[in-house]
Amino acid sequence: MFAILMPDRFLSGPQEVVLAEERQCLRDLLATLIRHRASREDQATLDRSIAQLDELFLLVVVGEFNSGKSTFINALLGEKILEEGVTPTTSRIHRLRFGEAEASEPGADGILVVTSPNEALRHLHIVDTPGTNALDRSHEAITREFVPRSDLVLFVTSADRPFTESEREFIQSIREWGKKLVLVVNKIDFLSTDFERQKIEAFIGDNANQLLGFVPEIFSVSSRLALEAKTGSGDLEASRFPALEAYLVETLDERERVRLKLLNPLGVASKLANKYLGIADSRLELLEGDFEILDRIDGQHAIYREEMQSQFRFRLTDVDNQLHAFEKRGLEFFDDNLRLARAFDLLNKERIKADFERKVIGDSPQQIETRVDEIIDWMVESELGQWQSVSDSLASRKVSHADGAVGELGKFEYNRRELLDTVGRAARSAISGYDQSAEAKRMAESVRSAVTGTAAVEVGAIGLGTVITVLATTQLADVTGLLAAGTMAALGLFILPARRRRAKVELQQKILALREQLMSGLTDQFERETDRSVQRIQEAVQPYTRFVRAERERLTRRREELAELKGNLGRLKELVAET
Repeated sequence: MFAILMPDRFLSGPQEVVLAEERQCLRDLLATLIRHRASREDQATLDRSIAQLDELFLLVVVGEFNSGKSTFINALLGEKILEEGVTPTTSRIHRLRFGEAEASEPGADGILVVTSPNEALRHLHIVDTPGTNALDRSHEAITREFVPRSDLVLFVTSADRPFTESEREFIQSIREWGKKLVLVVNKIDFLSTDFERQKIEAFIGDNANQLLGFVPEIFSVSSRLALEAKTGSGDLEASRFPALEAYLVETLDERERVRLKLLNPLGVASKLANKYLGIADSRLELLEGDFEILDRIDGQHAIYREEMQSQFRFRLTDVDNQLHAFEKRGLEFFDDNLRLARAFDLLNKERIKADFERKVIGDSPQQIETRVDEIIDWMVESELGQWQSVSDSLASRKVSHADGAVGELGKFEYNRRELLDTVGRAARSAISGYDQSAEAKRMAESVRSAVTGTAAVEVGAIGLGTVITVLATTQLADVTGLLAAGTMAALGLFILPARRRRAKVELQQKILALREQLMSGLTDQFERETDRSVQRIQEAVQPYTRFVRAERERLTRRREELAELKGNLGRLKELVAET
């Protein structure tokens, strides 16, 4: 009868030290996964692996349905304990353990616990799993969930259909958990010659090597013949079962069984650490793209400011040219009128004032207002364009990385997409609801207020041209008065030229003051509006900015924790190999 004597509960000194350190490392990893909201399934898997350090050696038998798993286990134990059949008779996990009487009762997680007084079960538990290719996909799912608990996996394949595609996939998943794997080719009694058996073993070995990078132990057996031999009469040697039993007894000695028992949770932990390291790396990579977009948006703001300032200076020259023309006409007006031949005309103050307003002021206020309106329209369109640019950048980010994040860690992707949607909606709302006419009107009123400053001019609903007209006539009225008041009383040969020079100087000073007031008002308002435009966009993007910064910091910490734990797990694996 097959029997594996398990090690005593008392471990050697070095093994006790490794076990204590392993427990602490596994608990630290579990705490990290809980703290960072890993999936409940992964937390439970690791928790069960930690608990199994105190349990008996667990041998798990897997394979496709109708590969003869139940018969194989019966042959291994030397008696018929499990039901056998040509249909998927094992629809749930069976856990075989020692008991004074044969019985079966439901256990935790839907596992059927089967007890038997079979002596081999005093020292180990054996698990029979549903077929990996059963029609009920839930059967395969529970098998995959149970594999991480195993200390040794016996994978049973059938000689009449060896190493199918579903078996390849399943073996790959077993290896990812770092499990000790032995391949069993069952039903060799269906083969006619040893050459056929050797050919099948070579085929399985080649495929296993491609999947795993090495060739595991392969045993070809007939479970049916072995069970017949152990329970009645038959040729046990013909079943080739003794070689497998010898391997299990001799190879899995006390040291190896302890090693596998200690390595089991380390393999599970390593896979989970690698999984969540991958998730952290993937999300950090995703966030780097988000930071690139945010940096690009900041760069767009900087370029926006530079281009606005450059174009504003260029557009401001149109306004300045109007003032220069204004000044030129004024100087020419004095040259034409402040001379002896026009002496009698200078006595008519109202006429001179009317001529001054008609010839010098003319339509300059309206021309200046038109240029200012053009600047305002340009500013409004530029702000709208900046909103559109930001909206397009965020929209492209969302589309490009809609499926960029992996894993189930927390609500990272949900929060990220929700914030992208929120910022995108804010941008789209700003664009769709952007009333250019109202915005231009508001900005024009602000410009008029800025231009008037402390001047005694009521802004109200009047246009900028009217504001400039009032300022111009108020500031220049005394210049025309200078020409009329008392001019004839003291003409003289030198008085009139002096008065003309004085008038021109004062005109230049008045226009200079008007230019400074107008340019200063326009520039100040331009800077305020540019700042306001950028600030509105930054405020809309700020929640997303805060999110990606906080997530990068959190993920970086998580990655550092997991990387340190992964290193500790690797070191423990080396210690286990040495004990």
